[in-house]
Amino acid sequence: MTASDDLLKLENQLCFAVVTAARNVVAIYRPILEPLGLTHPQYLVMLALWERAPRTLADLAADLAMEPATASPLVKRLEADGLVTRQRSPQDERRLEIALTDAGAALRERALDVPHQVMAAVDMDISQVSVLRDGLSAFAGRRVTELSGA
Repeated sequence: MTASDDLLKLENQLCFAVVTAARNVVAIYRPILEPLGLTHPQYLVMLALWERAPRTLADLAADLAMEPATASPLVKRLEADGLVTRQRSPQDERRLEIALTDAGAALRERALDVPHQVMAAVDMDISQVSVLRDGLSAFAGRRVTELSGA
């Protein structure tokens, strides 16, 4: 096997490391979020809304790096759970505005310990998590053309 062949080993693939890490992260969050009644994707929606609400579905989806069609079922489920409301904008009927209910806003207090529980689960402190997060964020922010050299 040559050095070039090593590049094709599964363990050397960036895509495999990222997918495996993502799956593991979701598995770590699952039992932590369960008492809050949230899935990992719902938690991400709530984090975005705790930062700024009300906001449009399109704006929320953009901040979450997902399509509005993907965010919409998450928001509908959160609405069914009494955590958010969805209503058409009085200024523009095409815009769907998402707002927190009192229960949704109150859930934030219960979620304050989630990051600490995650750090304990992965045996990392805030500085280690920050370095990892910042590296992944820098990578995630690159355009595909930048990576391919085009």
